[in-house]
Amino acid sequence: MDPITSKAIQRQYGRVRAQALREPVVITHHGREDMVLLSAAEFKRLKRRDREVLLVKDLDNETLKAILEAEPPEEASNYDNEVDG
Repeated sequence: MDPITSKAIQRQYGRVRAQALREPVVITHHGREDMVLLSAAEFKRLKRRDREVLLVKDLDNETLKAILEAEPPEEASNYDNEVDG
């Protein structure tokens, strides 16, 4: 997913629209990531999951693997003192 500038969106809407139907497109503004353009179907899927409660037994293998392999960001160590241990 390569970012695209907001100006390029105006000039190449058809190409960007076609890409957004396949995958999310990051839009930059003044060199910084600003927005993400995605298909309506993907947006609806994400909104459904936003309020969906899942049990661990219902997670697929890919999601379980991602959870097991996840590492906290470095800045999380700032809160180590809040954990008893």
